[in-house]
Amino acid sequence: LLRIHGFALRESGAVSRLRKAARPLDLGARQCVIAAGNLARRALTGAPAYPGMLTEIFDPPPLLWVRGDVRALNERSVAIVGSRAASPYALAVAERLAADLATRGIVVVSGLARGVDSAAHRGAVGAVPHGATVAVLGSGVDVIYPSEHKALAREIERAGAIVSELVPRTPPRAMFFPLRNRIISGLSRAVVVIEAGERSGSLITARCALEQGRDVLAVPGHITSPASAGTNRLIRDGAAPLLDLDDLLSHYPEGARPAPVPTPRLRGGRPGGAGLERQLINALWSGPRRVEELVGAAGAPVDAALDALSALELDGRVQQESGGMFRLVGPGLFV
Repeated sequence: LLRIHGFALRESGAVSRLRKAARPLDLGARQCVIAAGNLARRALTGAPAYPGMLTEIFDPPPLLWVRGDVRALNERSVAIVGSRAASPYALAVAERLAADLATRGIVVVSGLARGVDSAAHRGAVGAVPHGATVAVLGSGVDVIYPSEHKALAREIERAGAIVSELVPRTPPRAMFFPLRNRIISGLSRAVVVIEAGERSGSLITARCALEQGRDVLAVPGHITSPASAGTNRLIRDGAAPLLDLDDLLSHYPEGARPAPVPTPRLRGGRPGGAGLERQLINALWSGPRRVEELVGAAGAPVDAALDALSALELDGRVQQESGGMFRLVGPGLFV
């Protein structure tokens, strides 16, 4: 007897029961059910291959409902998770890291939640060339939660896949989210935690990753901030600190796709534009700063520093806030 979320399947009648379970998913051509185990596979003849990474974990889901491109589930991937009530710093890091991974052909896996999750998905789908991302839900694949992410879910479906082990039309429940976290980590070679408090759900994902033999990395945060207590504790307990993209790429010895070479831009004839931009980005890493602070940190003439800052703003990598403060936004933090 095989029990799958309320469906008791015996050898006799397995086909009809599984088909009945899958029937509500009939919403388009790019949707399917994939199965683990001989019984389920026989019941779903012709279903796509089950993700190889999930076969390695202790409790793989017997069925996965998928919207989008099922091939994304068998690509090299990294999970990015973190706080729902994320700071601007955490959102910027998640979006830039996801974009940089996606441009190198690495699939970004997350949970479509508010905060870090959605920033990671946006970074991946906005990457050039377009990257792939996988969203693992704590509801049926046809129930997008939170509802304000429906447009983002459509982008994810075009650029990757939306996945759930729950029967379609299943509403989100608190008990389902810890269960989906094991799938997020199980699909991934490594898990990156960006900003997590002491009781953050992303720490459950990190624990699942460790139990599954996956690598766990954490982005360091302010030691006085409760929002970073969980990530800093992960580092203290042995997680690798993520300081640059090479920390992640080291987990892919076979090599990731090289990043696209940016098109050279004219800087009004001023030499050293690219190096100066890097200095300004490094100065903004710790958070928003005033113009005079940036000029001082860059150690360059005021007009050259302002030109470089304007170029970064035009590229969508820097944004000016009220009070004359500048902060990092958009892709490219780690390039």
